[in-house]
Amino acid sequence: MIPLSTKMRPEKLEDVVGQEHFMYKGSLLYNSIKKKTFESAIFYGPSGTGKTTLARLIAREMDADFYELNASTTGIKELKEILDKSKIKFFGLQKETTYIYIDEFHRWNKLQQDSLLKALEDGSIKFIGSTTENPYFAVNNAIISRVRNIYEFKRLSTKDILSILKRAISDNDKGLGGLSISYDEQALWALADMSAGDARVALDTLGFLADNIDPGEKITMELVGEAMQRQTTFYDKSEDKYNLLSALQKSIRGSDPDASAHYLARLLEGGADILMVGRRLMVIASEDIGMAYPSAISIVTACVQASLMVGLPEAQINLSQAVILMASCPKSNSSAEAIWKARSDLSHKKIDDVPAHIADNHYKGAADRGLGKGYQYPHSFGGYVKQQYLPDSLYNEGVKYYEPTENGSEAQFKKFLEGLNTIYDKNNKG
Repeated sequence: MIPLSTKMRPEKLEDVVGQEHFMYKGSLLYNSIKKKTFESAIFYGPSGTGKTTLARLIAREMDADFYELNASTTGIKELKEILDKSKIKFFGLQKETTYIYIDEFHRWNKLQQDSLLKALEDGSIKFIGSTTENPYFAVNNAIISRVRNIYEFKRLSTKDILSILKRAISDNDKGLGGLSISYDEQALWALADMSAGDARVALDTLGFLADNIDPGEKITMELVGEAMQRQTTFYDKSEDKYNLLSALQKSIRGSDPDASAHYLARLLEGGADILMVGRRLMVIASEDIGMAYPSAISIVTACVQASLMVGLPEAQINLSQAVILMASCPKSNSSAEAIWKARSDLSHKKIDDVPAHIADNHYKGAADRGLGKGYQYPHSFGGYVKQQYLPDSLYNEGVKYYEPTENGSEAQFKKFLEGLNTIYDKNNKG
């Protein structure tokens, strides 16, 4: 049986519901489609917001060869066959460009994504990539630089979905118009609202209700609630994982273990894999905890490794330990700030060579160049001796990259560094 969402796909641009921030009569996108000047693009947003529908409508308006692929089931071999045909058509007598739509484009690795580059550069294809993941993280920069626009599809409003549902109920040709379905207005609104901006979920749940109610039976709140409980498990309700990762990091940084656990749960529930979460946790351990609790990176790394060994669902416990630990311990970003400042100086300042006395002198001829001359071995002076390590330009400027805080263990490191002059004076007196 064909799902109701498939039956009710819009057949012309004017029937598209939602995405008014870029898709409306007279918009640049609308005009480029109507004028047949549409270039390559990436469609980004949650499931059920119209990405595939719009891609198909564009193909219809372009009146060109159109290939629809899914990255989860299509490999380079199949793509190469299409690209070869497109090249012959473009450079042959027809001089026509082929349109290729690739759904779930983020599932392809770098090599697979890059296989499109040559065809994009020579103009033999126009490309539409669809992804639920943020393309600035999930799509290669080389691809992003070669598309005209990235269009972000937003979840449809409850009002938008309600209008789609009512259209389906009244449509005699494609929808449920022939069934004379009755419903409580409140129940239909609830169905639209519970669909969380996903028109596919809303329509297919409506189709499920229509197939399973008795003739003359009204769609009620009770039936909607029952249907949604049964149906929602069949759909990917994952959120933008990068937004959730950001919220997780900011909650840990803000020392809120409850919010941190909440966002970890949402990430795991939304299908984020252990590596994705683990990489971010290890970054947080150094960026936000850092020198305030230096052992955090070791503990967090161990928790991530344990998670990979045991796998989900048990891995959630290991990840939760890492998250709660970091949210509950002292914070310092001084080590992160130090490297950010140092790299910024490399980009904005004239930097002198490594001082000769600390340059490598373990090769023949180094002494003749004066390399290593005057270097003082700290261990010969009880562990510390005052001498220049920074290049002349930075040393003379008196730059300071590492600014230790008083938080946690870092207070001890700060005390040590501040006491180095005392150690130097003491050793010299000795």
